Amino acid sequence: MSRLFRRILVPHDFSKEATQALRVAADLAAGARGRLIVVHAIPNVYPVAGLPPMAPVGWYPPPIAPAELVATERKRLETLVARTLRGRGRPRAACRVVTGDPFQCIMDAARGATTIVMSTLGRTGLPHLLLGSVAEKVVRHALIPVLTIRPRTLRNVSARRRRAS
Repeated sequence: MSRLFRRILVPHDFSKEATQALRVAADLAAGARGRLIVVHAIPNVYPVAGLPPMAPVGWYPPPIAPAELVATERKRLETLVARTLRGRGRPRAACRVVTGDPFQCIMDAARGATTIVMSTLGRTGLPHLLLGSVAEKVVRHALIPVLTIRPRTLRNVSARRRRAS
């Protein structure tokens, strides 16, 4: 079991759910003397203001995001990871910021990882149908185990921790 958590990939989108998934991954990695690879994907397609999110028209930046944007996001990610993984016995963590389709970036970053730990946004119904789910695609296509952390589960765990304190 310890080999399963030696190199954990944690996709992060700066949401509170992703930060909770990072905490779960850190606990798993610490128990197995593993390490974390935290990746943030900057999408290549940005919606044009005033158009519905699913409109086919968008602004397409050059294939490689400006170095300043990547550097800014990497610094932001490193700060968040350092703040989240404070304390003794924390696992080593490497932060990566990449550009492209988030699903494909996660699949590329998963090469060499033993497990993926990621959050879901918990969309259902029409929003899920229209927007899809990166987590769902990862679960379906990953060649390694994927642990998904649901938002409802996070609230229940937090409530239990408060009661236990």
